[in-house]
Amino acid sequence: MVGPPGMRQAETMDQGNRGELAAFLRSRRARVQPADVGLEAGPRRRTPGLRRQEVAQLAGMSVDYYIRLEQGRGPRPSRQMLTAVSRALALSDDERAYLHFLAGEPPGLPAAPARVVRPSVLRLLERLEDTPALVCDAKYDVLAWNPMAAALLGDFSALPPPERNVVWRFFSDPRARERLDAADAARFARESVADLRAAAARYTGDPGLRRLLDRLLVASSEFRTLWSSHDVTARRSARKRLHHPALGWLDLDCDALHDPDDDHWIVLYTAQPGTSSHEALQLLKVIGTQDLTTRAGPAGPRRP
Repeated sequence: MVGPPGMRQAETMDQGNRGELAAFLRSRRARVQPADVGLEAGPRRRTPGLRRQEVAQLAGMSVDYYIRLEQGRGPRPSRQMLTAVSRALALSDDERAYLHFLAGEPPGLPAAPARVVRPSVLRLLERLEDTPALVCDAKYDVLAWNPMAAALLGDFSALPPPERNVVWRFFSDPRARERLDAADAARFARESVADLRAAAARYTGDPGLRRLLDRLLVASSEFRTLWSSHDVTARRSARKRLHHPALGWLDLDCDALHDPDDDHWIVLYTAQPGTSSHEALQLLKVIGTQDLTTRAGPAGPRRP
């Protein structure tokens, strides 16, 4: 859409989004009662919810500017204006994000990936007694794991927190790389570096991610080569061939389930029933439990 003379193209909005933004604001304003935002209702109130003047007052903007927003007119509102309107209308997090997207101003992400795993996710890991499962953040830090994951991949509690990173271990420790067959190792190298590049764009201010990238760039020439390709991709589920010291090679499905609220990944390892790999996982449950009992105490989901 072309705006009026003198208006920058970046300031305009798609006409469909402009109409939807206007309708959305009107519907949210009608939903909020004066008492919800600390205002007196007063006598003879005919408007359902708040008046336009009240929203403008709460948001710290002119009444004329807000009226134009609800009429689908005027330039694209800034991120600051959208934040002020969201606060005035008591929007939920999802509604606030929706308003920002309609205006062409996607809401900002947190400065760093979340480090705390929700209790409900920890309960999920605890209930997966037959399935290796772990939780990683956007930069592949392992935040929580169950006993089966420790038995399959190694006991993360034996590592200092800076070493509990899947990508760091892969590129810095040859033993970690040898757990994958050659084809899977090459694919993981490419995809994990491309995924880290995408994470670096989302979390530009995270010093932890910056430190990880600096360490990898110094420690691994392969990482430097892959990083210089500027490939970007998102984490995917995959079929993997993993080697276990006691059980040999296992053919496993590795499913990565994304939790968008925290930008966490719940990674599950399973095998097709009736296969030797499935039988090996059943045996791993016994071997792993015995091993963890002697070294790390009672079984249960772990986190740093």
